[in-house]
Amino acid sequence: MPEASFVFGEKPIRIESGDGVHLHDDDGNAYLDFGASYACTPLGHSHPAVVDAVQEQVAELTFVQGSYPVDARDGLYERLGALGPGDCSNVWLCNSGTEANEAALKFARHATGNSEIVAATRAFHGRTMGSLAATWKDEYKEGFGPLPEGFTHVPYGDSEALAEAVTEDTAAVILEPVQGEGGINPAPDGYLEAARDATDAAGAALVFDEIQTGLGRTGTLWACEDAGVTPDILTTAKGLGNGLPVAATLCADWIAEDAGSHGSTFSGGPVVCAAANATLDAIVEEDLPAHAASLGETFKNRLGDIDDLRDVRGEGLLVGVEVKRGANRALRDLALNHGVLALPTGRTVVRFLPPLVATEEHCTTVADALESVVG
Repeated sequence: MPEASFVFGEKPIRIESGDGVHLHDDDGNAYLDFGASYACTPLGHSHPAVVDAVQEQVAELTFVQGSYPVDARDGLYERLGALGPGDCSNVWLCNSGTEANEAALKFARHATGNSEIVAATRAFHGRTMGSLAATWKDEYKEGFGPLPEGFTHVPYGDSEALAEAVTEDTAAVILEPVQGEGGINPAPDGYLEAARDATDAAGAALVFDEIQTGLGRTGTLWACEDAGVTPDILTTAKGLGNGLPVAATLCADWIAEDAGSHGSTFSGGPVVCAAANATLDAIVEEDLPAHAASLGETFKNRLGDIDDLRDVRGEGLLVGVEVKRGANRALRDLALNHGVLALPTGRTVVRFLPPLVATEEHCTTVADALESVVG
């Protein structure tokens, strides 16, 4: 076996199974999963409703390409269209967050007739060429140039700089309502509103990348709802299929009417659509956004009692804690000595993205473990 895969450095834990908020390794050890594989399992592992939906669908029809109507895909179009903010009721399905963002950028350019894209410092929008051009960190880009032209980055949270960067040549402004990879940075008050004003004035599209923040994670179904700002395009992925690869680009009417030609072989496959339908039903019926809002406050308050942390920030169950002695060291100790899995974001921030079905008891266990690690 190779020591590391092509993209991901392998961790010294071989996962064999998952159940709810726990993962289990090949030695029978249980781990409290507070990383949820980058927020991909909002309902926890092997959720019965998702398992049943997938098993039923794969036995009936595994795949047929998107030009043939199927019930599972039609159901997902209907659910997402009804749940989209404002008039973002037009749905394009794909496989991953970076593809959803690629589609968003293409749709915005075609609908506006412009080419300039304004993004933010510390942003992460994906690893394909257009999404990568909108991403901030050079380390993700090294060796892959030249990237597409026309991308400008302005300081995240600086409303004046954003307004100055948006011109009559701007096709879109793309922002995360809470930055994930950038260090768990919530948008300052008034920032998303300023982005809406700037794009309205220029006739540009406002794109919210809710790949990580959406589907209830921050305490509302979409993070932009908390600010009361409606985008022209919203992208969602990660948790949409509760672990299966499915993503979506939701568009306002004026974007969808002139989005241009776009396609994907696996757009809206029946099996992943069945998983997404079951996931959305559970999130809405169990009111998991409200649970995330309440539990997130409890969790942050407990973390705030830990003396050896530099900062605790985030929204809902998207929480970042800044540690003094490096995130990777803390993460390794949490996993190997306390059975807690989390994620890094930068050198000093530990990121917690638990399943939305986690409980206060789970959060207390994690906070106690972190206090032991950093103390």
